[in-house]
Amino acid sequence: MALKFDDRGLIPAVIQDDDSGEVLTLFWMNAEAVRRTAQSRQVWRYSREHRRLMLKGETSGNYLNVRRFFYDCDEDALVVRVAATGPACHTGERTCFYRELEAG
Repeated sequence: MALKFDDRGLIPAVIQDDDSGEVLTLFWMNAEAVRRTAQSRQVWRYSREHRRLMLKGETSGNYLNVRRFFYDCDEDALVVRVAATGPACHTGERTCFYRELEAG
């Protein structure tokens, strides 16, 4: 496997609840975040805002425990199936995708 990172060295990672299939969030990962996530079985992400690696849950206590880790056929996107210990969203919502875009 040779993952294909974008020109910034990042790859999108869809974080999904392993039991329900619900999409919890989308993170960006660099090669180090992928390595740490695979090794620790905790989700690491690259924060574009802070320009550093961050362990999800390091400040909130809401960790994402990796159950399964997939990459797509083009090797340029990830799906990480997790068991969440609390809300995935920094707003306190279970998922970051709690708002529906209305037509029009």
